[in-house]
Amino acid sequence: MTIEDSPPRAVVPANVNEPDRIAFGLTFRQLGIIGGAGLVGLGVYDTFGHLLPQAVWIVAGALVFAVAVVVALGRRDGLPLDVWLRHGFALSSRPHALAPGSARVSAVAVVAGNPSLPAPLRSPATAVSPTGVLTSEGSGKVLIACGTTNIHLRTGGEQGALLEGFGRFLNSLTGPAQIVVAAQRHDLTVYAQAVVDHAPRLPHPALQAAADDYAEFLLDLDSQRDPLRRQVVIVTAELGADAGVRALSGLGVEAAPLDGPAVASALAGAVDPFSPPVPGPRAVPGAPITLRSAS
Repeated sequence: MTIEDSPPRAVVPANVNEPDRIAFGLTFRQLGIIGGAGLVGLGVYDTFGHLLPQAVWIVAGALVFAVAVVVALGRRDGLPLDVWLRHGFALSSRPHALAPGSARVSAVAVVAGNPSLPAPLRSPATAVSPTGVLTSEGSGKVLIACGTTNIHLRTGGEQGALLEGFGRFLNSLTGPAQIVVAAQRHDLTVYAQAVVDHAPRLPHPALQAAADDYAEFLLDLDSQRDPLRRQVVIVTAELGADAGVRALSGLGVEAAPLDGPAVASALAGAVDPFSPPVPGPRAVPGAPITLRSAS
């Protein structure tokens, strides 16, 4: 393997998200907890030191210092112990009722036949146009459906070029963007039914039998396994949609902006990812739905 074919490598520290160590291997937060406890204890001793024997103050100081060290260095559920305790105190001090209003008002409302229900969830998306422009927080956004590309099968030079092109795409963004990679259950019964419908039109009986066997294989796979499909969607500003599609196409990634019904289907799948998708396009909000009957 030549130098040009070697894959590009970048050294990323494992503790890139950890806070900086200030002194004695401790962070500023840990030094503040331990130092603050020490200063408070010293002030209490200077004020009330004459009231208790020296041995009692030494034992009490050792206990307070041990508690401060445990709080500063301990962790619980992936969080620093002081942060975990702060969240616990905040949760315990807040009301546990999910319905708005006090318990007395809710009881009266239930007796009167008008129960007090929780407020509905307000989505930040307020409108979807037929062309696919999603209005969220007062600005228009566009959803771009993307394919994938296999970088491991490329040479080192090609990998470097792909990474450089993806970096140029990220640097060309003029506003906030989001890359959503989701795995959803893939319904194979539709493909099995399409194979069964096309099988009688095959020119040879052996091909028809093979098509029927393939349809049975798809049905068995759908019932015994949990097939998944990967969906990659980029949410970007409306003005940068065309530039994003061109940049991704230059990387060999199939990309196309979604229209209004496709955006509505993507939002419905994001809200309820465990339900199978409804076949057919979805109407955008505010669009009239008409039904044409076959004569």
